[in-house]
Amino acid sequence: MTLQDWAENAKDRFERDGVMTGVYGAIQELWQGGLGVIGRHVYNYGTHVFERDWDVLLVLDTCRPDVLAEVADEYEFLADYNPETDVLNSVGSRSPEWIGKTFDPESVAGPELADTAYVSANPHTRDVPTFDELLLLDEVWTYGWNQDYGTVPPENVIDRAIDVQRTHKPDRLVVHFMQPHSPYRSLVDEHPEWFSLDVGLDNPEQRPEMVIWERLRTNRISREELWAAYRDNLRWVLDSVEELLRNMDAETVVLTSDHGEAFGEWWCYGHSSTAPIPVLKRVPWAETNATDTGKYKPELDADSVYVEDDEVKDRLRNLGYV
Repeated sequence: MTLQDWAENAKDRFERDGVMTGVYGAIQELWQGGLGVIGRHVYNYGTHVFERDWDVLLVLDTCRPDVLAEVADEYEFLADYNPETDVLNSVGSRSPEWIGKTFDPESVAGPELADTAYVSANPHTRDVPTFDELLLLDEVWTYGWNQDYGTVPPENVIDRAIDVQRTHKPDRLVVHFMQPHSPYRSLVDEHPEWFSLDVGLDNPEQRPEMVIWERLRTNRISREELWAAYRDNLRWVLDSVEELLRNMDAETVVLTSDHGEAFGEWWCYGHSSTAPIPVLKRVPWAETNATDTGKYKPELDADSVYVEDDEVKDRLRNLGYV
């Protein structure tokens, strides 16, 4: 965000919320942006996932260790999950940062990219430094988008991941889900006006007047209500992960995340900057395995869809990135 963008946002807040609330929001956004500058130019940290051993890496977008621990006992493959020890410091605080660093051919990943397949629901695949370094890049977000929820449902992702693993048998497979990232399905059901769900070049709507994190910051929604919606999105994706683990062969499967999510910690909300703070950098690292029963038959075929840059921006805007 540029200073001009910040000033325009501040002006809109003053008009909408009054001077006191507007000033509070403007200062908070400036603070979060300043932390992002530190993360980009001064100080950052994290462990590259290619330094670890795994055959399949399941990336649950914005998943915090503490929220995973809250639902772990509902899933057999997470029965032993410990949020204090089964963690990793991510190389990114936002998806574009994580993707750019993870698939950088100049990084530790370089020699292994040719044997790595990447199946992704995240539109920031356009931040992969060099597409042709990978064995395969399946951009599920270009053809598996659901306009009712303004995201890619996890069942579309596992369709493609299972097919890619059975067909291409990559040495390493990265599967990037969008959940538990917003839009949160329970809030979309109850308050569709809070989200911009219809995307595309002909869509006149931009992002909602007040994004979900502004609602939290101004107490228009409680942390408890928003956290419950976040946790529900996590169950949404874990139900699909459970199915995936029964339908691919892999000795070491790891559930992790590209980054976390801030619910007011460090006076930050969401993950709009590259702030190198623990709540955004600390992610799960839960190991399990998978055995293919052959019972699941993928139905979603990959489609070589070219998406115009403007539509990419629409979809990123719907996810809160633009």
